[in-house]
Amino acid sequence: MIDTRIVTVAKELPQYWRSTEEIIPFINIWLADEEERFRRKVIKIFEGAAVDKRYGIMNIEEVFTATSFQDKNAIYVREVKKLGKAVLRKALDQSDWEADSLDYIITVSCTGIMIPSLDAYLINDLGLRQDVVRLPVTEMGCAAGISGLIYAHNFLKSNPGKRIALVAVESPTATFQLNDHSMANMVSAAIFGDGAACVLLSSEADAKGPKIVGEEMYHFKEATHLMGFDLTDNGLKMILDPSVPETIAKYFPDIVHPFLSRNGTAIDEIDHLIFHPGGRKIVQTIEALFGNLGKNIDDTREVLRAYGNMSSATVLYVLERFMEKDIKSGEKGLMLSFGPGFSAQRVLLEW
Repeated sequence: MIDTRIVTVAKELPQYWRSTEEIIPFINIWLADEEERFRRKVIKIFEGAAVDKRYGIMNIEEVFTATSFQDKNAIYVREVKKLGKAVLRKALDQSDWEADSLDYIITVSCTGIMIPSLDAYLINDLGLRQDVVRLPVTEMGCAAGISGLIYAHNFLKSNPGKRIALVAVESPTATFQLNDHSMANMVSAAIFGDGAACVLLSSEADAKGPKIVGEEMYHFKEATHLMGFDLTDNGLKMILDPSVPETIAKYFPDIVHPFLSRNGTAIDEIDHLIFHPGGRKIVQTIEALFGNLGKNIDDTREVLRAYGNMSSATVLYVLERFMEKDIKSGEKGLMLSFGPGFSAQRVLLEW
C-alpha cells in the first residue's frame, strides 16, 4: 500500500500589516458620508471579529484608495508571484528537497486573476523540471487548501516515489470594494487578510510525517448563493450569506460522523482538530459542536487572531502549528474547511 505523507508546511506573509486598532481610523474616513450609527456598527464588527491584526500585499492607504480592477489585480499578480516563490523556496529548504525533484505542482488562489497561472512562473523562477505536472485550483475559495491536499493525495496514492508541492497564495485585500457599503463587504473586510502557505507531500517509502488516511468532499444542495464572488466592473465583490454558520451547524453531523465511520474511526478517537477559521461566528459554531466532546480548536482560534482569514491558505497555517508539535505515533487529526459551492472538504490524518 502506498502512503501519502505530509513532509513539511511553510508559511510566508506580505510585508505590510496593521492591527485592528490601527485600522479603525481608516474606517471612519472611509464611511464619513454614512450615518454615525452605521459607522459605529461597522467598527463593532471589526472590533468583534476576533482578529487582532492582518497582513496585506499593499499598504492600508493603498487599500482605501479608489483604483480600477485592473490596477488592483496587477498588484495581486506582482505580489502573488513573490509570495509563491518565497514560500515554495522556504518549504523546499525545510525538507532539503531540490526544486527539480518535484513531480507535480498544485497552486491555489481565488482572489485575483492571472493567466498563465502562478505555477508557470514558479517553474521558471525556481527551476522545476520541464515535465512537472501542473494543476491550478481556482474558484474554490476557503475550501481550496484542503481541496489541494485531496488532489495531491489522489495523485500520490496511485504513484509511488513521487513528490508534490501545494502552494496557496491569497490576497483578499486585492478584492476589497471601496464603494460597496453592504454588510457582506463590511464583514469580509473585518475578517480577511493576505498570506501564503506551502505543503510538500510525498509517496516515497522513506517519507516522514503524518499520512493521509482518508479524504472526501461534501456538497450542500441548493446552496450556491451562500458564498462566493460576483465579478463586477470594480473587481471581485464578496457574497457572504449570514446564514452560513447555522447551515454548517445544521449539517455538521452529516459532514463529520459518516466520513469518520467510513474510515474506521469516530470523533472520540480524533486527537487533533485542524479546522479552517472562517470567522468568529463559524469558530464559535464549531466550538459549540465540539465542546461537549472534550475537543478544542485553540489553534484555529489563534490563527484567526494572529492573521485573519486568508481564504485557502488559512487551514494550512493551522496545519503548520500541528506539524511543529510533538505528536505521538498513532494519533489522528481531522482537517475541515468550508467554501463556495457550498461545500465542506475533509481530510483524516494519522501520525
